[in-house]
Amino acid sequence: MRAIDRFLRKPRPFWASVRSLSQQIGYSKKGELIVPTLRQMVSAFKKLELDASALEIDGEPTALAAELLDYFDARATTLTTYVEPRLMDAAKAKAVFDDYRVRLNPNCPIPMNKQKGAKCAEAFLTGIANMIIESEAGNCEVDFDPRKLTTFTHGNAPVRTLARRVDGAFPSTVNPVAIWEIKEYYYTTTFGSRIADGVYETLLDGMELEEMRDAERIQVDHILMIDAHFTWWKCGKPYLCRIFDMLHMGLVSEVLFGIEVTERLPELVSEWRATLASR
Repeated sequence: MRAIDRFLRKPRPFWASVRSLSQQIGYSKKGELIVPTLRQMVSAFKKLELDASALEIDGEPTALAAELLDYFDARATTLTTYVEPRLMDAAKAKAVFDDYRVRLNPNCPIPMNKQKGAKCAEAFLTGIANMIIESEAGNCEVDFDPRKLTTFTHGNAPVRTLARRVDGAFPSTVNPVAIWEIKEYYYTTTFGSRIADGVYETLLDGMELEEMRDAERIQVDHILMIDAHFTWWKCGKPYLCRIFDMLHMGLVSEVLFGIEVTERLPELVSEWRATLASR
């Protein structure tokens, strides 16, 4: 999923309001994503001891309030109608994985998940992504399992090195065209701190890449792929909202949800190949 153009890269004060309001009002209630009203937003600002005149003057919404109402509606609608249907459970993900493995006969690495016993299996989303990237990459190199930090250079001198290792890089971790993170949690029964940490790690990566883009004019595709219907939709709606916010803040280039990996990733790899060829 790409960002909705009208919300992309809005000024930081807008996102400060999104976070403050989401914190006070909440992200979801009784399984439904919350789309706050103007009255709820004004009340939330007052409770947070913020200036409610930023949202309402003489009973009428300000331009900021109108933008926020539009954004919250788009966030809830997109997550409900576009994202939720694309999230897979383990059985669906395994079926897609098995189909791709038979059809593509891959040579790329296919890691196992970190579960034990009956839940121990291939990391389905990672395997699907790796197989698609390999099949579309042609003769280009791909680092499917980086064991080093990602570095960007001018000449032969490093100008930025990311704080964390990523899950994959095209073509390598030195001056990549694209990097990606994969978060799949098919067998979890609760939304734990480890999953939340994964969201904030991607946020950190995005902030580093944003600073590099602004200061050095170096651009890289930063892709996040996530899956597991129960984990993200049943337990983690607030974090889906945070991911949606992150996308529209420009801190990730695209987010691929579940089966969307099969829909969009081939196009992305084709774009990466073209970018690499133009260097």
